[in-house]
Amino acid sequence: MSLSIGIHDLSFATAEFVLPHTALAGHNGTEIGKYHVGIGQESMSVPAADEDIVTLGAAAAAPIVARHGSDLIRTVVFATESSIDQAKSAGVYVHSLLGLPSATRVVELKQACYGATAALQFAVGLVHRDPAQQVLVVASDVSKYELDSPGEATQGAAAVAMLVGVDPALVRVEDPSGLFTADVMDFWRPNYRDAALVDGQESINAYLQAAEGVWKDYTEQGGHPLSEFAAFCYHQPFTKMAYKAHRHLLNYCGHGAGPDDIARAVGQTTAYNTVIGNSYTASVYLGLASLLDHADDLSGRPVGFLSYGSGSVAEFFAGTVVAGYRGHLRTQAHREAIARRRPVDYAGYRALHERSLPTDGGEHPTPEQTTGPFRLAGLSGHKRIYQRR
Repeated sequence: MSLSIGIHDLSFATAEFVLPHTALAGHNGTEIGKYHVGIGQESMSVPAADEDIVTLGAAAAAPIVARHGSDLIRTVVFATESSIDQAKSAGVYVHSLLGLPSATRVVELKQACYGATAALQFAVGLVHRDPAQQVLVVASDVSKYELDSPGEATQGAAAVAMLVGVDPALVRVEDPSGLFTADVMDFWRPNYRDAALVDGQESINAYLQAAEGVWKDYTEQGGHPLSEFAAFCYHQPFTKMAYKAHRHLLNYCGHGAGPDDIARAVGQTTAYNTVIGNSYTASVYLGLASLLDHADDLSGRPVGFLSYGSGSVAEFFAGTVVAGYRGHLRTQAHREAIARRRPVDYAGYRALHERSLPTDGGEHPTPEQTTGPFRLAGLSGHKRIYQRR
């Protein structure tokens, strides 16, 4: 009998501030319907000056360590495309902040927004090799585009942490996976840039091409038929992309693609993304958190995951929701993470967006803004200094 391996616990964190899209529309004169209806976004999370992917990742993972302890965690895999260092994994800082054992491997994975799915599959493989261990997967990103660019309205920030092990309490990860890679320049961020570059229409086209490619491969590998899935968690660079992708997949498979069918399949996966914005690697699993927190009982039902990372790499796989999962959810904590954000006006958001860390190697404390459990205290000698509260 094959091992049951998957997501045993899931927790997310988001940033200190929130910018309503009404404030963005008020600045640039955009009709608010373009945001609320056109891309499906109502607000975006904005990190404080003393927040980054490390503080968000640690805040997401801390409740998991508090609930389960760290004795079985032998590996931390940190997925991000907002890396803070060319050499050192952001996960090493998280390992330190959480007080994890020294007998742990820590690594960072990158492939645009797909990285967390690579981390999850890496984790499943490690647990399969050694069922006595658990793997902590952390996906953490800050989505950032140029001010007044088309991508600005899709920004966001969040981290999702998942504990992967045998006999999972939430979701069993299933074989097979459908895979797809194509060399396209739809979205990228050279090392010398803080903000990403994106060709919006090319990115949508590349995403839809990848959706066809992973589904074709998934069916050829003997996966579930489309009709068996209870819901689908798509990567959500903006909320309406999940609807667009599912409509495309239904059409590709020769199914009807009515609005009600699409809403049933993806609607409950989008609640958090609508108010947080794009969280890059965390996005698919933020969608899973939203689905589990909002849906009727899904016990025993397969959920489809379509993970897309620009450039591009994509994967489709199924996860079966485990009976009794509702007793292990963090629904209230997730709602509080969203509700606790403090509104920021457009001028305040712009100041945070334009802020950059000094590069001279001097002593540079950061303003104390976050009320979260971890903060970036400053820079000293080109070293990032973090604090636990």
